[in-house]
Amino acid sequence: MAKEVRVIEIHENVFAANDMTANLIREKLTAQGTLFINVMSSPGSGKTTLLTALINRMKDKVRIAEMDVDIESSVDAQRVADATGVRCIQIHNGGLCHIDADMTSRALIEFGADDLDLLILENIGNLVCPAEFDTGAHKNMMLLSVPEGDDKPLKYPLMFSVCDIVLITKIDTAGFFNFDFDKAKERILKLNPNAVIIPVSAKTGEGLEEVEQILLQEIASLK
Repeated sequence: MAKEVRVIEIHENVFAANDMTANLIREKLTAQGTLFINVMSSPGSGKTTLLTALINRMKDKVRIAEMDVDIESSVDAQRVADATGVRCIQIHNGGLCHIDADMTSRALIEFGADDLDLLILENIGNLVCPAEFDTGAHKNMMLLSVPEGDDKPLKYPLMFSVCDIVLITKIDTAGFFNFDFDKAKERILKLNPNAVIIPVSAKTGEGLEEVEQILLQEIASLK
C-alpha cells in the first residue's frame, strides 16, 4: 500500500498572510488620507526619470514622498531626492525579485507617512515577481516603454492584469522602433478591460498632465 503523503499549501498561505498585511496598510493610509501608488516596470523603462518629472509637476500642490526598492545601491532614490527635493528612502530587499507587504510595512514604520498626500513606491525592475505581491497600495501603475515592444502583454499577462494604470513611456522614440500602439492597447485591454492606458514622454512632458490629474482625483477621493 502506498504511503500517504502530506501536502502543505505553502504558496497559498504565504499569499494569504501577505494580503492580510497589505489590507492593513491600505486601511491605515486610507484613514490618514494618503494615496499609495505602487509603480512597476522592467529595468530601463524609465521609472525614475518619469517619476522625477511627475513629482516636480505635483510637489507644490500635494505633499509627496517616494520609497525606492532595489537589490543594491541607493542610486535611484538619490536621483529622485536630488532632482525633486522631496523626501526619499531606499529599500534594499535582500536580493529578492520583489517587495511584499511585510517589507513595505516595516519601511513605512521607519519612513513615516502621516504627513503625506501621495506616497510612491518605485518597485524593483521586474515584470514577473512584483506583480504577484500586493504591497498595500491603493493603485498599481506600470510602465511599458516603446523600445520594449508591443508584445509584452502577451509575455507577462499577470503584470498587465493587476495594474490600474498603464503608461506607455518613451513615446518620443516611436520613430525608431516598430511599436504598434493599437496592438499594445488591444492586448492590455483584453487582459484588463478597466486599465487606464496613457502614452507619455518624460522628455517632452506629453501625457504627464493626464497622469497628474488622475492622481489628484484619487487623492481628493480619500479626503
